[in-house]
Amino acid sequence: MTAAATAALPIPRTAGACEVLHASLAAVERGAVVVLATVVARHGSTPSTPGQKLCLVRAAAGGVGGALEATGTVGGGAIELRVLERMVAALDAPPTAGGTRVERFDLGASLGMCCGGSVEILFERLEPALAVLVVGAGHIGVALAPLLAELGFRVVLSDARDGAVERLGGPGRLTALGCDHDDPEVLAAVGAPAAAAVVVVTHDHQLDQAAIEWALGQGFALVGGVGSRAKAARTRDRLEARGVGAAERARVRMPFGVEIGARTPLEIAVAVAGELVAWRAARLGTSRHLPVASPSVAPVAPVDDEAE
Repeated sequence: MTAAATAALPIPRTAGACEVLHASLAAVERGAVVVLATVVARHGSTPSTPGQKLCLVRAAAGGVGGALEATGTVGGGAIELRVLERMVAALDAPPTAGGTRVERFDLGASLGMCCGGSVEILFERLEPALAVLVVGAGHIGVALAPLLAELGFRVVLSDARDGAVERLGGPGRLTALGCDHDDPEVLAAVGAPAAAAVVVVTHDHQLDQAAIEWALGQGFALVGGVGSRAKAARTRDRLEARGVGAAERARVRMPFGVEIGARTPLEIAVAVAGELVAWRAARLGTSRHLPVASPSVAPVAPVDDEAE
């Protein structure tokens, strides 16, 4: 980094290892990417102690260039400045760049520190759970939402019908809202649509169409809908009639889900969850066998819509 860039690095707030871990978890849960540095070994004379931790996060989640916040320490001085430089680079890298490595710093030879020992630092990039909006709390929706939460997604389920979401329970990562998909409360719960998926599984074809058009307009990273191939064709025809361009129409993945011969609501939920897991793996670069933009999956068996 240049001298100006180094001068712009944040001054870490002093905190012990447990407080650093708590701050990291809180940031990830609010949707921010966190880089965590941990001293794992020391050799010779150094200001660093194994177990010391430092976390770096942007004050406002999302976007490169926002204000940085640092909590904890890996020993201070030149070693901490060099570690912070590495952490900024890791924070601004794409998810597919990989997020865990150990680096050795020679304090005397490379940092000009009088103590002259060396330190090994573990760098970890902690990604927040990807958000999935499930529109519709019918048979498929109530099977799908808790399954996705168990799989580590942050799930928002919306349905404006009286009593629809009240029959749903699930893990803490599941938020059930008794309102329409386009209610401001829904987007507030989802966070940034550009990093989220939406799956439309309502009881009504017109509502499906409206939800898909809304999701495209909001810029969701993935827009999927459950239904037959005939329904998918009608959906795209209606989008074209409304002036939606070819590139946007092509973003609608419908029928949505991997081919497993699914027929029942729970089987369809499993098929949809499978495609979402593949999408997440491709997006985060955790599978060498899936392209980043769009995992290659076959559609589920034709299902016109869910039976209410």
